[in-house]
Amino acid sequence: MLAFKKGVAGLAHIYGHDPATLLGKKRITMIGYIPQEPSDLLYAQSVQIECDHADRDNEIPKGQTFKLLCELVPNISGDSHPRDLSEGQRLALAICVVLSAGPNILILDEPTRGLDYSAKSSLITMLKDLAQQGKSILIATHDVELVAELATRIIFLAEGELVADGPTVDVLLSSPAFAPQVAKVMAPLPWITVQDVLNAVDTP
Repeated sequence: MLAFKKGVAGLAHIYGHDPATLLGKKRITMIGYIPQEPSDLLYAQSVQIECDHADRDNEIPKGQTFKLLCELVPNISGDSHPRDLSEGQRLALAICVVLSAGPNILILDEPTRGLDYSAKSSLITMLKDLAQQGKSILIATHDVELVAELATRIIFLAEGELVADGPTVDVLLSSPAFAPQVAKVMAPLPWITVQDVLNAVDTP
């Protein structure tokens, strides 16, 4: 990732490719993008039809996208209209539709907006699993708690200017303005998530 300032130019490559040359199927199998409003990606009259279209468009076995959705959001009805889903269900559906193309990189814009705790927890688990599978994940968010849970590197921007860039713990502990609630409560100990605290307590 590059930060650009006025009068400065540069090049960005994704797995050795110029993004401008990635078109059609090559683009969606390289980069998956989830916008801030997941409904922008959903146009069919039911969840099942949406999933069937994704299976067909990406040439994967029928039912695979819906199966992935059910693993992420159990008990979702295929007959439901996407507009009738909760925020978390719509996000899950959009993610599964995008993932059906098998992209190497997943980009999410404010993915936790409108999610309750349960949906956010499911999202975190899914993104961790994808990262373990070798997927690269880029998240644009104001949710510092999500960043603490998931990120290995943070690029902090303010009004288009680069403020900080580095490993998650280093950046989040460098200023109270960046720190999640756990870090503020447990300072000066270098813990940024509840799991960090639990791990420390369980250590003999």
